[in-house]
Amino acid sequence: MNLPCRPRRNRANSTIRSLVSETTVGVTDLVQPLFLLEDPNARESIDSLPGIERLGLEPMKRHCETLQRSGIGGVALFPVFPSSVKDAQGSVALDADNYFYKALEALKDTFPDLVFFVDVALDPYTDHGHDGLLDAGGNIDNDLTVERLCAISVLLAQTGVDYVAPSDMMDGRIAAIRGELDSQNYQTTGIMAYSAKFASACYGPFRDAVGSAQSKGYLDKMSYQLNPSNGREASRELALDENEAADIVMVKPAGWYADIIYRGRSLVSVPIAAYQVSGEYSMILASADRGWIDRDSAVSESLTAIKRAGADLIFSYFALEFASKRGK
Repeated sequence: MNLPCRPRRNRANSTIRSLVSETTVGVTDLVQPLFLLEDPNARESIDSLPGIERLGLEPMKRHCETLQRSGIGGVALFPVFPSSVKDAQGSVALDADNYFYKALEALKDTFPDLVFFVDVALDPYTDHGHDGLLDAGGNIDNDLTVERLCAISVLLAQTGVDYVAPSDMMDGRIAAIRGELDSQNYQTTGIMAYSAKFASACYGPFRDAVGSAQSKGYLDKMSYQLNPSNGREASRELALDENEAADIVMVKPAGWYADIIYRGRSLVSVPIAAYQVSGEYSMILASADRGWIDRDSAVSESLTAIKRAGADLIFSYFALEFASKRGK
């Protein structure tokens, strides 16, 4: 065959493939999600997230030390409150003395060089599991919720975390939180906005982990999270949050919405985070456990696809596993 152009020449062996590789996932690109318990010595397995545990402060410190040694760039912490302290208003989130704020302060003091991202939403604190406050008709009250999120953001900033991360999808909350943080002299606290967070079927294991799942049926969050059909609307949300002074914007879930990451990369100039969510993690594990796919290859390929789409940092439950195999 007369073929002057033979692309396979650049795929001839592993050394050549490495030299011409277009996309590389670095360990420092990764953020490990973590679940923090009140009991300082506790650790609990999560059935729907095999290999991931809820940890009290002491085992969490040991885990963070391992993560830091691995070279992972940051951690995302989520609280796990018992149902007995939850109410419709998420009141425990306003208690500056609750265990979560105290533990965050201790962790940041112990690991000053580890980047801490902490969610700002009401679902871990409310008995109904929604990310916002409900009005008399059972609908999410956007503006009252934003007020509550501003107060939570200040409490988080007081602990020393690097980024507050509003994941609620309320309108106008980024500008409001930025204004409140600045007025309280927390100008250096960053905001990572969950800007394009879709109403996905992939959040079930996470809701199990933090205890916000409903005992019966699926919790409908379509009135505030994005319609999976709407790409242009997602682009609008990304642009709005950048204009409201978000330091980082996020697309969630990552793998199923790689097209949104790609669109966003040409739309915004701030870094884009992508969250490979609990359902994506569990689906890979379930298939690998049955021998249907190779686990290591699937993990690496999934993270590479997210990075290739344009993500600057990736939140993934596979972060430590990937780092331990890849090295710094």
